[in-house]
Amino acid sequence: MVQTPTKPISLTEFLALPEIKPAREYFNDHCSQKPIPQGEHSTIQGELVSVINASLKLRRIARAYPELRCTFAGSSIVPDVSVFRWERIPRKPDGTVANAFAIAPDWVIEILSPEQRQTRVTAKILNCLNHGCELGWLIDPSERSVLVYFSKLPTVLLSQKTERLPMPSFAEDLGLTVGEIFDWLLV
Repeated sequence: MVQTPTKPISLTEFLALPEIKPAREYFNDHCSQKPIPQGEHSTIQGELVSVINASLKLRRIARAYPELRCTFAGSSIVPDVSVFRWERIPRKPDGTVANAFAIAPDWVIEILSPEQRQTRVTAKILNCLNHGCELGWLIDPSERSVLVYFSKLPTVLLSQKTERLPMPSFAEDLGLTVGEIFDWLLV
């Protein structure tokens, strides 16, 4: 369900609001609530976080976070999966992970829900790319396709099961195909 406040608010006012579930986002000077994840969305999201972390976190290359608030460039978004290179993970003075992530992810992954607008989700991915993100994926379970957004190359649409998904430079050895992503939906 998308909720819009009756009057515009600033990013500072937005950040002072209490957190709710599903999360609200502040993007292009508008506040909206993310849809509640359903089965396909949750399955793909959970598997992606597990697969990415099993490969990259153990080697201290990067870490994937589900539903992590990222506040940067006048926006505050909660991507389905945010991946940060190890050295860019915000930390407290004692070395533990910080609560606030005031930077764009290095790799952003969104999973389209039936009630979401593709253009709005794409705009959030493009904003990440414009602020240092290397790669963005928009996974569409209903179409069994993945739109891949690069920071310096044209966007590509992948829908054949055998097509390998492009990875960011720090995760090139993490091999996944379109088919593997959607095969996770088989129980």
